[in-house]
Amino acid sequence: MTRIFSGMQPTRLLHLGNYLGALRNWVALQDQYECIFCVVDLHALTLPQDAPTLTKNIRAVAAAYIAAGIDPDRNLIYNQSAVSGHSELAWIFSCHTPMGWLNRMTQFKEKAGKQKDMAALGLYAYPVLMAADILLYKATHVPVGEDQKQHLELARDIAGAFNRFYEKDVFPLPEPQILGEATRVMSLRDGTKKMSKSDESDYSRINLTDDADAIALKIRKAKTDPEPLPATLEELAKRAEADNLVTIYAALENISKQDALSRHAGATFSAFKADLCDLAVAKLSPITTKMNELLADPAELDRILRKGADKANEIAARTMAEVKDIVGLLRP
Repeated sequence: MTRIFSGMQPTRLLHLGNYLGALRNWVALQDQYECIFCVVDLHALTLPQDAPTLTKNIRAVAAAYIAAGIDPDRNLIYNQSAVSGHSELAWIFSCHTPMGWLNRMTQFKEKAGKQKDMAALGLYAYPVLMAADILLYKATHVPVGEDQKQHLELARDIAGAFNRFYEKDVFPLPEPQILGEATRVMSLRDGTKKMSKSDESDYSRINLTDDADAIALKIRKAKTDPEPLPATLEELAKRAEADNLVTIYAALENISKQDALSRHAGATFSAFKADLCDLAVAKLSPITTKMNELLADPAELDRILRKGADKANEIAARTMAEVKDIVGLLRP
């Protein structure tokens, strides 16, 4: 059995980078694998959250999954906190994870910065919970970006350590799911920075909830340089903002960057942006429309999440029963 597990945090709104870099690929996976797509709301708590906003964002991420094309009747879609096995298994794994392994995690160092002593334990132990997320369902493959590869390697290390300690082949060693060349979308205001939900400027990203006018405005205002588009990828690579917009065009049109460049070589940025606006609106507006329909009926979204959580709990309960028996914990 090949089982996929992946999830996104409900911290602010999902954007174009989330869609092109991950969500669109997940939609393709459902035709080939058994898939579990989680809204990882417990991970969101590693940073301070406003409770009503978090609730709203959990529903928004679930809506984005469905609007992008993930079928809740064929896949599990649920929020992480609705399945207690995530937290239970994370604690058991934390008792088998050396501090030295966590000290090597670069993302904690980046997020904590110079205030490591003030950072929350949750931020430090985040990768152990991520390992529990994956292994609770004995997932065999995980689609990951560059920033999560180290955490997946830790999940493999934890699975191996648990299996060796109890001398039982309990957990698979999950493999990264490589889905061709990754689409790395950068900020519309700075082509050297990744598009981010946390960027202060809303003009730095295209949110999946943006309407056609907002999408077009943000593309028109996107930072560029005064030169026409070049003819070669080598020249394009030297111009970060131009490279980013061509990358977005190619990804939305599902063609290579060279083909995208060949179509527009020598064009002014005003002409290229006009084409990109039309393309982005055509591709993203149906997602936005569907998201808005789903968000207008929160009771239905909650029903979908509960249905997914019920099925996820069935799988998780079997894993936790096995783990507790192996560890020696009494079960009711």
